[in-house]
Amino acid sequence: MCALGLTIGCHKTSDLRQTLSAAQLQAPEGSPKVLAAYQPWFGRSNHINVGYSSQDPKVLVDQIEKAKDLGIAAFVVNWYGPRHPYEDKSYSLLQQAAANNDFQTAIMYDEDTSDPSSSTDAVVVDLQYAYDKYIGPNADASRSAYLQYDGRPVIFIFPKNGSTDWKHVREVVNSWENPPLLIFKDVRPKYAADFDGFYAWVSPGAGGWKRDGSNWGEQYLENFYKEMSQKYPNKIAVGAAWPGFNDSRASWSQNRHMSQRCGKTFEDSLRLFRRYYTADHPLPFLMVVTWNDYEEGTAIERGYSTCNGHGTDNSLGK
Repeated sequence: MCALGLTIGCHKTSDLRQTLSAAQLQAPEGSPKVLAAYQPWFGRSNHINVGYSSQDPKVLVDQIEKAKDLGIAAFVVNWYGPRHPYEDKSYSLLQQAAANNDFQTAIMYDEDTSDPSSSTDAVVVDLQYAYDKYIGPNADASRSAYLQYDGRPVIFIFPKNGSTDWKHVREVVNSWENPPLLIFKDVRPKYAADFDGFYAWVSPGAGGWKRDGSNWGEQYLENFYKEMSQKYPNKIAVGAAWPGFNDSRASWSQNRHMSQRCGKTFEDSLRLFRRYYTADHPLPFLMVVTWNDYEEGTAIERGYSTCNGHGTDNSLGK
């Protein structure tokens, strides 16, 4: 089992910092900016108990300070719009904490799947709500913490059902006073005209999940960086790194498993972008997937396994 502060089979905080720093220091100067995907739902009864509430202001400040100490500049937060009030409140509190502690946040919007026939309208309503409350010039003062790129706010899109008319969504958000940059999960050529970029996400790629966890996603990342750097060099590329994957704790488990390989999965996925990005063509962002998703075994908040012989369970440290 692995938790920050333990030394047997685990990285301590200082070692995790060194791992992340090595990825940054050996990258082209000024890039990439390191982000971390963040889950805001802990404390709700339908998620596992991780020992804290995502709405505890002290916890939020502690998380921000730990992330900053590791060289992470922003949390990219799973967000569902006002239809999930708990997560919406968690995001609001986190953005406020970020504004007060020299940190940044961004929304990763989960596409509304409640009614596929009206998903486009639902997406527009949710994004307008986010813009009015968190992002735009008339939003709360904590908007100063919202992640921007070249002066424009960045919104990540996590697609679900494929029925949204993204061309229409693009037209709507372009009418806003400061139109956001929309970043879609994975490279989707059919949406290239509607999105400003694509982000990678923990995945085994075409090789699929292996029962022994041996497919850690190398080919998936290779394909992502190759396609982005060669076919879409003018789009924003958001790379990814992960410590492993194990969804056995999740209520939605599909028994998917990606070995931590004694820490090498995290270290190798952090470095892989260097094969495709240079000082002349730097990678803008690299997202750690994730900060605190304990249900899918991708959390780095409390460290990650380096050599316990199995190395697949990002423990809650209990």
